[in-house]
Amino acid sequence: VSLVESGGGLVQAGESLRLSCTASRRTFKDYAVGWFRQAPGKEREFLSTILKSANSIIYADSVKGRFSTSIDDAENTVYLQMNNLKPEDTAVYYCAARYSPFHTNGPTRAQLYFIWGQGTQVTVSS
Repeated sequence: VSLVESGGGLVQAGESLRLSCTASRRTFKDYAVGWFRQAPGKEREFLSTILKSANSIIYADSVKGRFSTSIDDAENTVYLQMNNLKPEDTAVYYCAARYSPFHTNGPTRAQLYFIWGQGTQVTVSS
């Protein structure tokens, strides 16, 4: 499976964006799908992970209450809804997938994901 991200852009503080991560040629059935971001000069930061087969969603404390992740019924697109964006949310955002049958949660560590999208830039102006 390969991943294609879309939905990034330039917004003002307080506005919203929805990022999409689409699996090409197959679905996310039994895959954990995580969202990460990386700002210049900083390490890649975990944001969320969803594992539909386990009915599991985990968020980083830094985005809990502002960001939400979901998966469509066809299980081939995962979304990251970002509300009340702040300038410090400016980064390149990545989705990642890991085949996780029989798992109860998706991983929160980037090193445990083996499939990555190309990244999409999100810029939030003040």
